Amino acid sequence: MHMLNRSDYPILIVEDTDEDFEMIQWALKKLSIKTPIYRCEDGDEALDFLSHRGKYEDRALSPRPALILLDLNLILLNGQEVLTQIKLDDELKMIPVIIWTTSDDPKDIDICFKQGANSYILKPMSSDEVLQAVDLLNQYWFGVVKLPGVAEM
Repeated sequence: MHMLNRSDYPILIVEDTDEDFEMIQWALKKLSIKTPIYRCEDGDEALDFLSHRGKYEDRALSPRPALILLDLNLILLNGQEVLTQIKLDDELKMIPVIIWTTSDDPKDIDICFKQGANSYILKPMSSDEVLQAVDLLNQYWFGVVKLPGVAEM
């Protein structure tokens, strides 16, 4: 089941591992999901993107994402710190943040939900599992859920 893909549903993927990012891109392409994808490789870059600072001053290069896929294990500013900054910002806190990580530590899970994460997903290991996870994310977040700040077409 494929949801209507709208170009006004950009996704920001905050992922420092090329392999993991490429797997998500592969799954999106395989599922014919045509939403715009933006990538930041570390927490500082993600906050610059979201706040339109530095190389992201031009809002055309850094549109407000409909959804953020956030790795926890980032260099520099880690995912929990990025999540905290997003959820403390009145302009950003309504953007759904999905933690996409290898950590199944109950402490990490608890902290992320306390800080306002909307979902917590363990990174799938096989390509079939990535495909299934991305398809379910697409169906749920872009099919079932009404997202804030996204105009209906």
